Amino acid sequence: MGKEIQFTREGFEKLKKELDDLKGPTRRAVADAIREAKSHGDLKENAAYHEAKLNQTRLESRIADLEKALQLAKVVDRPEVKGDTANLGSTVKLRDLEFDDDLQVTLVGSFEADPSRDLISIGSPMGESLLGTAVGDLVEVDTPGGLLKYRVLAVD
Repeated sequence: MGKEIQFTREGFEKLKKELDDLKGPTRRAVADAIREAKSHGDLKENAAYHEAKLNQTRLESRIADLEKALQLAKVVDRPEVKGDTANLGSTVKLRDLEFDDDLQVTLVGSFEADPSRDLISIGSPMGESLLGTAVGDLVEVDTPGGLLKYRVLAVD
């Protein structure tokens, strides 16, 4: 079939909710937009119709992607007793040793990753470096821009 995709419980539930929304209200809205655009006549020169059809294609593609991800999903629950080490679902507070700046990231599966929201994939160089670390550990992340060094301040 395919390689399993790891999710936090929250990420899995969020994906299911998005899929339900896309297959329900969003799909109906796109179909309504197509019907409305068709009612304006000549489809060859109807920009609204072509845009609505493009939106439908994008929507169906996203639905297919989400359905596949959910089929391959493996939900990894965090241990009931939170340990001292970082794992999938952990929030890790770090000190950037070069810039003497603090940052906080949450370790998630690759499908959930969103670096702009500090959701870091466990498959990324940073995520791989953080897995299994504990408070006080020195973490080195090899990036295209050079070696980054962090100290783990907290694991939640």
